Formats: sequence, C-alpha cells, structure tokens
Amino acid sequence: MSAGTLGSLEAGHTSSVRLRVNGEWYELSLDNRAALLDVLREGLGLTGSKKGCDHGQCGACTVLVDGRRVNSCLLLAVALDGARITTVEGLGEGDGLHPVQEAFLDRDAFQCGYCTPGQICSTVGVLEEAARGYPSAATDPDHPTGEPVPLTGDEIRERLSGNLCRCGAYPNIVDAVRDLS
Repeated sequence: MSAGTLGSLEAGHTSSVRLRVNGEWYELSLDNRAALLDVLREGLGLTGSKKGCDHGQCGACTVLVDGRRVNSCLLLAVALDGARITTVEGLGEGDGLHPVQEAFLDRDAFQCGYCTPGQICSTVGVLEEAARGYPSAATDPDHPTGEPVPLTGDEIRERLSGNLCRCGAYPNIVDAVRDLS
C-alpha cells in the first residue's frame, strides 16, 4: 500500500521507506524531514497519537517502534525503514481491546482523553521494560540485575513521567498500571 509522497520538497529530497504499521506494510515516499507522527496522522490517517508539544516533552505522541516506546514527534520517519510501529489503534486484537486499554477503562484512567493514547502506548512499553528487568531511577539499587522489576507506585510514576496529563488523572493511571503488574 502506498500513501503517496508526504511533504512539499522538490524531487530528490524524498526517500522511499517501508514501514510495518499495526501489522500492515506500507511503501511510502517521504519528505526526508517528515516526523513519524506526521506520517502516521496525515499520511496514514492514524489519528490516535496526538501532537501535543511537538518537542518530545509531553508524551501525547508516544507509539511503539520495534516494541520500544518513543516520542513519534522526534523521529524522522525515513530513519525507520523496515521498523515495526504500533499505535494505539493497533494494540487490540480485532474488535477487542488490549489489556492496557481495558485497565484504563476499568479504572477511569482518563478525563479529556487527549493524552490517553500516549499514556496507553507508554504503559505497554513500561510493562515490557519492567518484565525484562530494565531499571529506572526509582528501582531499588539492590534489585538483582535482569530480574523483573516490581511496579510500585513510585516505579510507575517514574517510568510514566514523560507522559503528561493536564487533567490530573494520574492516581487512576497508576492504579490501572498496578492492576496489570
């Protein structure tokens, strides 16, 4: 599938890129300066990831690239040739919700919902990082290297600190993540 050329540069300032987004391969001709967020939203019509600050400071644009959480507003799409990208739209199975999406609903872990897709994608990444034993600044220094890290309230808050919620749904977000760990 092709989304055409994204961007307004003259010929020669574009690159062909192949991305696997939510399980589907896309052959794209992209402006070399196009951010992944813009390609997802404007080129592929996946509007779940939000443009908040456009500086990587709010986390509203968080997606998973090869299983790792990233701020899509900061990544040049042409640098991701061959990458596997998952947005909030691609987390569930068919019409079913992903367990993180279910937990956010169960705990009412959102208010206006603007940051929610980024919070959910970040949480998916956090759960994987903790399960693999990746420490954070809040991890007990005596915790055995490589062992799964327990997701305490402090651990969850530290790991999700790059995802801002202006409404203040943080207590319910922490509860939703704790339910999953």
